[in-house]
Amino acid sequence: MSLFKTQDGTNIYYKDWGTGKPIVFSHGWPLDADMWDSQMTFLAERGYRVIAYDRRGFGRSDQPWEGYNYDTFAADLNGLIEHLDLHDITLVGFSMGGGDVARYIGNYGTDRVSSLVLLGAVTPIFIKTADHPEGVEPAVFEGIRDGLRKDRAQFIKDFATPFYGLNKGMEVSDGVLTQTLNIALLASLKGTIDCVTAFSETDFRNDLTKVDVPALIIHGTADQVVPFEATGKLAAEIITQSHLKTYDGAPHGFAVTHQDQLNDDLLAFIKSVY
Repeated sequence: MSLFKTQDGTNIYYKDWGTGKPIVFSHGWPLDADMWDSQMTFLAERGYRVIAYDRRGFGRSDQPWEGYNYDTFAADLNGLIEHLDLHDITLVGFSMGGGDVARYIGNYGTDRVSSLVLLGAVTPIFIKTADHPEGVEPAVFEGIRDGLRKDRAQFIKDFATPFYGLNKGMEVSDGVLTQTLNIALLASLKGTIDCVTAFSETDFRNDLTKVDVPALIIHGTADQVVPFEATGKLAAEIITQSHLKTYDGAPHGFAVTHQDQLNDDLLAFIKSVY
């Protein structure tokens, strides 16, 4: 397997396909790099180098007890970028992965980055606070952590319904549902729980003000997991060079339900940047 070791000794798995300008993908919760296989294959076949990694605690990466916070996630991403000596990167983050790429830019700048893509991302801030009343109630996230501790397998299986919009007329195959559950159950339970706190409570507003490269923001209007009005809409208002695109009626998991549309939109954006 392709692995690199982070500053704290954690082994991170990554896949690196194709040649050309690099595109680095950061996955959502509670998934791993395999969620990007369609996008990676599509773009690699069209002349790009595509790289996706398993966040610490997930997939084929190590499962340390500590380190499930965004400064560490950004350091891990920086380690991957330096390990592969990447430049002119398009960073793509889905859901909690949007926080990874935002904090990377906040902490390390854009010297190696040419563009940014946020897909259904938790940025700029997810949870409801005094200065972010649009956010999701803290009790929702406590309920998620409780559900994971009680019966993670059943919780994740049930979570697929709002994730893919199955209760709103969307359809995905039994194979997708099986793969989603299998991927989620590979992860560390500790990491899975700790990441709920990380992605719900971390404030990325200052990170987004440091984005000085073109950015594409895509969000589903029927996202029941990361509501558009509380996240994607506001991120587009903060990032100066942003282009916001909404998928009408799309759920959180639109990388699957709107696979072809997303692939085409990613290719068009990357071509416009390069």
